[in-house]
Amino acid sequence: MTDDILSVNIITGPLIWIVFGLSAIAFVYLLVRPPRLLWVLTAIIGLLAGALVAFGAIAVVQGFNLLGVPLALQTDAWVVATFAAIGLAVVNLWRSRWWRKVVAVLGIVLFALSGTLGINAYFGLKPTIASFFGIVIDKPIDIPKPTPTGSADPSKPVVPLYQSWQPPADMPAVGNQGTKVIPATASGFTARPAGIYVPPAGLVPNAPDLPFMLLMMGQPGSPDPQYVAKVLDEYQAKNKGLAPIVLVADQLGPDESIDPVCADTATYGNAESYIMKDVVAWARTNLRILQDPAHWTVAGYSNGGGCAFKYGAKYPQVFGNVLDISGEEYPGSEQPDTVIKQLFNGDAAAFEAQKPESILKSGITYPDTTAIFTVGGNDPAFIPEAQGASEAAKAAGWNTTYFVVPGAGHVIDAIQGGFEKGFEVLYPRLGLSAPPG
Repeated sequence: MTDDILSVNIITGPLIWIVFGLSAIAFVYLLVRPPRLLWVLTAIIGLLAGALVAFGAIAVVQGFNLLGVPLALQTDAWVVATFAAIGLAVVNLWRSRWWRKVVAVLGIVLFALSGTLGINAYFGLKPTIASFFGIVIDKPIDIPKPTPTGSADPSKPVVPLYQSWQPPADMPAVGNQGTKVIPATASGFTARPAGIYVPPAGLVPNAPDLPFMLLMMGQPGSPDPQYVAKVLDEYQAKNKGLAPIVLVADQLGPDESIDPVCADTATYGNAESYIMKDVVAWARTNLRILQDPAHWTVAGYSNGGGCAFKYGAKYPQVFGNVLDISGEEYPGSEQPDTVIKQLFNGDAAAFEAQKPESILKSGITYPDTTAIFTVGGNDPAFIPEAQGASEAAKAAGWNTTYFVVPGAGHVIDAIQGGFEKGFEVLYPRLGLSAPPG
C-alpha cells in the first residue's frame, strides 16, 4: 500500500488536476464577496502584497544563487501566482465568518501545494511522490547472468552487434526497468538503490554481451532509469532491440540536498570510491556487458554531468565514452568557497586538482575517448560551462561533439534532447547501428 501511494504520478496523474481544481474553487470563493469598495481594495492589496513578497523571494534566490540555476520565466510565474493567491487568502482571515476563515486556511495550503506541483511539473524530473521526496522504491529486477567467458573477455567483438545479432521472435518489445542494491564494500558510502535498464536484446536466453552505460542524475535527483529508458526504447525499436545496459548510480546519497562533489571526503564520505570501485566492480561481475573501454560510457545530467566529465577524464582505462548533459563545469562549481572550506579543509589546490580540466592537463593520455556535451538553448548559465568543457576535452585529444538542444532549458527537455543526441553519436560507436553515410 505504501509503495502504491509513493508511486502516484504528480505530473500527469489525476492528483495534480484535483489539487488545481480545488485551488481554483477556493480562489473564486475567497475573491467573490459583496462588491463593496472596501473589499475590492482589500482584495487588491492582498493580491499585490503576495505578489511583492514573491518578487522579493525570487530576487533573494537569484541574488544568492540558492538553487544553483537561474529561475525560468515559468517558475517565476508560478511563484508570483502562488503568493498572490495566498495573499488573497490571508486578507480573508479578517472581518469574515468562521467558515470563510476555514476556507482561507485550506486555501493557503491548496495554493502552496498547487504552486509546488506546478513548478515540479515544469521541471518534469520528479513524476511521483517517491521521487519528489528523493525516495527510491525498491523494484528488484531479474538480470541475465554473465557468461563464464563472454563477459570476462576484455577483447572487442570482431563483428559489431548490429551485424552479428539476430533477435528471436519472442523478444520483448521494450526494455525492463528496476532497482539493485549495490554493496558499498570498498567505499562504505551510503547510497540509494541503483536504477537499472536492460534492453530487449538483454532479456532473452543467450543474450549477447552489450555495451554498458553508468549514468548519474542531477541534484536534487534520484537514480531513476525512466528518462534514459524512454529514449533508448525508441532507439532499440529501430535497432533489433539493441541498446546499452544502463546502471543509474546514486552519487549523492540518501540526503539529496548534500553534494559530495564526486570525491572522497571526510565530510560526506567516499562518493568517488563508491562509483569507481563498488559500482564498477559490481557491473563487471553481475551484468552481461562488454568489458573494453570503447563499449563503456559514463554519463550524467547536471550534477551527474560534472561527475561524468571528471570520471571520464580521470579513468580513460575504464570509460572510452562520455555523455555530459547540461553538466556542471566541475563538481562543486555552485559554491566553490564553501566546498573548499567544508570538504577540502581549506585546501584550494586539492579542490583545483579534482576539476576535470585540471585532470585533462595532468599528463593522462587518451588513446580513444569519444565525448558528447549537450546543453539547452535556453540555459544561459550552463551554456558557457558546456562550451568550456567541450573545448577542454577537444584540446586533450577527445573526439568531441558539442550540441545545443533547441529551445530547451535546464529541465526535462534538456535531458530528453541530450540523450537523443548522445545516442545518435554513440550507437555507431558502440556497434549498435551502422555508421552514418
